[in-house]
Amino acid sequence: MNDATTRMRLESMLSELDRSIGVLRGDPLAVWDRSPADGGSVLTDADRNRAMLEAATQQRRSVLEALKRLDEGLYGLCADCGGPVPEGRLEARPEATRCVQCQSRRERRR
Repeated sequence: MNDATTRMRLESMLSELDRSIGVLRGDPLAVWDRSPADGGSVLTDADRNRAMLEAATQQRRSVLEALKRLDEGLYGLCADCGGPVPEGRLEARPEATRCVQCQSRRERRR
């Protein structure tokens, strides 16, 4: 994948994430419009919304970091071992910072 294609994909992802974050931060259905019987679902919806917002915000940070790496000529190099991140991994996860082996090691430590 060339740099121009990578940049377009990352910028498209960033745009989509910005839209999603905007929607998640909004409150299209106020709590007052719900029945008192829906009280339990309000908390569940709020928790789910908060989790989705956190995930989208973290992914946005990852995309911005990937764009920075692209600008610095470091895109596609593993942040841990410095080896190349496989093309297939970058196609699936353009914001990936680690090769498969280093990412697996990192996840096992958690």
